[in-house]
Amino acid sequence: MKLLHIDSSILGANSASRQLTAEAVAEWRRQHPQAQVDYLDLAIDTPDHFGTDALGVKLGQQAEASEAQRAQNEQSERLLTQFLAADVLVIGAPLYNFGIPSQLKVWIDRLAQPGRTFSYTANGPVGLAGGKTLIVVSTRGGKYPDEGPMAPTDRLYMQQMFGFMGISDVRFVRADGLAMGGDAREAAFAQARDDIQAAVEPASVVA
Repeated sequence: MKLLHIDSSILGANSASRQLTAEAVAEWRRQHPQAQVDYLDLAIDTPDHFGTDALGVKLGQQAEASEAQRAQNEQSERLLTQFLAADVLVIGAPLYNFGIPSQLKVWIDRLAQPGRTFSYTANGPVGLAGGKTLIVVSTRGGKYPDEGPMAPTDRLYMQQMFGFMGISDVRFVRADGLAMGGDAREAAFAQARDDIQAAVEPASVVA
């Protein structure tokens, strides 16, 4: 079993999501000692912004890739290969401006490749990267409604994008209200730790 641990917070040691992803991975390894862990810090190793060169010859507009396109394609292939090799993903997704961090978004952009993680068929898109377990550690400074103009898009986006790629086993570790004072922060961590226990329980793992 291979686990890919991903952090995206820019706050370093002050990050709640980094603390909770580390706890989730540690608990997963305690419950599944055979797991091999790979780590990616998107705040440090941030992929380039996704542009035309990242598509390269995949657009079919030229026979041979330019040097810039080759460099971009190599970056995408490295990230995609790492993603496809993982059986389990633990991803820290703090809420920034009602969405996920741009560092995390550009990583996902690199993964969404037709013929690799999804395909279009006569009946619509089909995900090709199924069979994985995804644990999303979602941290928010405040508490927000689930619907309406003030509803964040972070959790829905993660579920939509990875569902689009075929991952149906998506589990959320939630910590809301982290910036709302000591009691609220303590309650948020308590809820997150309960979620971690539920997410890594051996009986809940899909074989």
